[in-house]
Amino acid sequence: MVSRLAHRPRTEPHFSKLGSVANILVTGGAGYIGSHTVFFLRKSGHRVLVADNLSRGRARAVPEGLLRKVELRDAAGLAALFKSERFDAVIHFAAFIAVGESSQIPEVYFSNNVGGSISLFEAMLDAGVKKLVFSSTAAAYGIPKSSPIEETQPSAPINPYGETKVMVEQILETLDRYRQLRSIRLRYFNACGSAPEAGLGECHEPETHLIPLLLRAVMSGKPMTLFGDDYPTPDGTCIRDYIHVSDLSEAHVIAVEHLLNGGASGVFNVGSGQGHSVKEVVASVERVTGSKVPLIVGPRREGDPPSLVADSQKLQRVLGWKPTRVDLDEIVRDAWEFARKGSCG
Repeated sequence: MVSRLAHRPRTEPHFSKLGSVANILVTGGAGYIGSHTVFFLRKSGHRVLVADNLSRGRARAVPEGLLRKVELRDAAGLAALFKSERFDAVIHFAAFIAVGESSQIPEVYFSNNVGGSISLFEAMLDAGVKKLVFSSTAAAYGIPKSSPIEETQPSAPINPYGETKVMVEQILETLDRYRQLRSIRLRYFNACGSAPEAGLGECHEPETHLIPLLLRAVMSGKPMTLFGDDYPTPDGTCIRDYIHVSDLSEAHVIAVEHLLNGGASGVFNVGSGQGHSVKEVVASVERVTGSKVPLIVGPRREGDPPSLVADSQKLQRVLGWKPTRVDLDEIVRDAWEFARKGSCG
């Protein structure tokens, strides 16, 4: 077993040299947030293996020798992986994440996101691995009653994607109570940016996230559709909490170290605590790129709340995490650096 890790509040930089090393399995580690988290886990000195079926991940986002091509619903394949390797903890990213797609094929989302998770948890328990960090979502809150959003707000997802994440959270609560599988559930807000030092960035196909879509519009000259400019916000566009992917990745490292240190289970929001409207993001992209963003204003998308901003005080208070890359132009600049290199091609 890994020796107990010293737990203390983090200050900049987040990562100090650790006195012990954990063996950590990262499912979905070939994806956007997963690959960044692998980078920061290794930067912290941990040993990492990635399990990914590559249906949506990118093999080249994983350092050489770390990838194991595994389908989570393949019980035999998972059992073989846990038998061949000794893991102290798991960070679980593997899931389908497109909200719109989840409404078109909800059965596929439940099979993959919930079924795959149950298969993973069974393999973990059979192998005696009882520490897990779960990639959850602010979509768990649906249309929130108030903003900033605290973890005490009830779960009320309004799409199948959010429902799958809430269901897995509920399963983890039950496994914590009856099987002592300790878990941290991290509810993300709008992950964005890139880690230039790692050569990593955002590559989704199709792309649905605002900042890379705006950057694509700048590079291609093809207009991007802005969905609604008549919301009850100062400039009429939706307000969201944009959390730099590096800050988000560091939250996972801190969360898994908390569990390895014997810490309790819990659910935590991960956001910057700052809200930016779509028009403010457009203005930032234009500042960073020096180009006008071609835009078309379209109707609102059904179910889009006017404002989603995280209250992440609990994560800061309990685990000592603090976002350090909160300047919007810095976030966009990192994303622009990655996009200009054409690294998704």
